[in-house]
Amino acid sequence: MRPLIGISSYGRAGTRQTFSVPCEYVDVIRKVGGVPMIIPPIEEEVPEALEPLSALVLSGGGDVDPVHYGGIRHEAVYGVSEERDRFELALARAALERRLPILCVCRGMQLLNVALGGNLVEHIPDHYGDEVQHRHQEHMPCTHAVRVEQDSRLADILGATDLDVRSWHHQSVGKLGAGLRAVAWSPDGVIEAVESSDHRFLVGVQWHPEMDALGDGRQRRIFEALVTSSANGRR
Repeated sequence: MRPLIGISSYGRAGTRQTFSVPCEYVDVIRKVGGVPMIIPPIEEEVPEALEPLSALVLSGGGDVDPVHYGGIRHEAVYGVSEERDRFELALARAALERRLPILCVCRGMQLLNVALGGNLVEHIPDHYGDEVQHRHQEHMPCTHAVRVEQDSRLADILGATDLDVRSWHHQSVGKLGAGLRAVAWSPDGVIEAVESSDHRFLVGVQWHPEMDALGDGRQRRIFEALVTSSANGRR
């Protein structure tokens, strides 16, 4: 039986107030042998949402409200969904408690860090300058280099310590949450990945591997490792 992989959806949006998630997440999970299940922010149903899952993907999207980490509401903060924040913070903490394998992408990595007591850099250019573009001014993705620590699980997964990634964010991890360690950085010093050896699989990447995973074997290995971990540890 193929493992069921939960993917957190984006918050309500549009005139019809729809929940959505980019199709690449669904496509790559299917490609690597998992069965994707999209989870909307249903706050009261966190235990029921997690019960059938073998692993969880915390997806990208808008910014986490600074109120959750003692930050400031910078003018560049956008796409805040109180409903999604509350749900995903509860979801992440419950999934950690259950020892579920978790992959966190972009916002998902930031959300994980906040859930574990860390904070965020509200706007990268204010702290790191403009040496590296992490998104285009038109709020579109761009590509930049990343260096991965050789002695890390992520390097083992990727089979590389230097690579170019597709990035689409203006915030980043600041003070690390409990149990997390930084394992990748962009040339300007922004933390690009975190992981924890205390869990069967807990990896966060600041870039968007799902955008290239169908055509790039290295990016696809991140999802393969998640699904393999979930299948090997299924109750």
